[in-house]
Amino acid sequence: MQTKHRKLLLALGTALACALAAPTIASAKERLVFGGGPAGGTFQVVANAIQTYDPIKDSEAYSVKAQSSAGSLENLRRVNTGRSDFGVVYSGHVFLGREGRLKNDKHKYENVLAVAYLYGAPAQLVVRKDAGIDSALDLEGKKVGVGNAGSGAFANCELFFTHLGIWDKIERNAMGYNDAAAAFGNNQLDAFWLFTAFPSGAVIMAAQTNDIALIDLRQDAIDSAFFEKYPYFSQLIVPAGTYKGVDEDVPSFQDSALWVANADVPEDVVYDMLSKIYTEEGLEYMAGQKSTFKEMGLETGTNGIVTPMHPGAERFWREKGLID
Repeated sequence: MQTKHRKLLLALGTALACALAAPTIASAKERLVFGGGPAGGTFQVVANAIQTYDPIKDSEAYSVKAQSSAGSLENLRRVNTGRSDFGVVYSGHVFLGREGRLKNDKHKYENVLAVAYLYGAPAQLVVRKDAGIDSALDLEGKKVGVGNAGSGAFANCELFFTHLGIWDKIERNAMGYNDAAAAFGNNQLDAFWLFTAFPSGAVIMAAQTNDIALIDLRQDAIDSAFFEKYPYFSQLIVPAGTYKGVDEDVPSFQDSALWVANADVPEDVVYDMLSKIYTEEGLEYMAGQKSTFKEMGLETGTNGIVTPMHPGAERFWREKGLID
């Protein structure tokens, strides 16, 4: 009987030890915050998609939590301080931030390291077709939606319009894309600016209530030597038919939206996440979340990156033959 009792006590003790150990194991699972963007923007779709992708969601080592933000600049600052572990930030902001060259912000954001290229983010300027606005220069005195304060859209609008000399000559309205589309539909705005992948749901919304046009921003950029001063921007075309009523190709320019990480995120975590997303299944999943992500691929993974990479990303892309 004593032997049997001792065995029972041993079994109970083992069970108790396992029960006590379980919370410790759970708490050891690293929680990682992924900074997205405002509602209606592609940044938030990126964060949500990575959070919900099953191979990442089922990881026993870490969990990813998507968190909304104002956009690129806020993500840059949050990732730099470690408040966010990952984020989506424009390549230009990573570049300028690292060198302390952001407008009215000389801080050097050196803890933000590139992980991967996601997609090109083109500038889009929406006006009414019959408004007589053929160039951004025609916006003087007009009411313009310029993006959320703190967002990449706002910062790049300020950069471009300041370069053109019209930033202080327009009636600026800082608001998100969906709010701007609604205000445009109610005739509260003459135009609104976006810096996001197309087709944008906000522009589609605007085209349902108005005959819209897109401004040729590439010509404004060329005429003002914008590309010479900011060489990380590249030229592109918004194809005809992207939006209802816009039946011709519209030239514009873009920055690259990058997946970035804080320097203190473990190398193995970054490597593991890339290994799960950049598979045939992972890329198919991302493209299913938004057609914009069809740009993602092993062959484009380092496009637009002109700043240092995270060690986990260096290891991954070196194995894929994209970097030396």
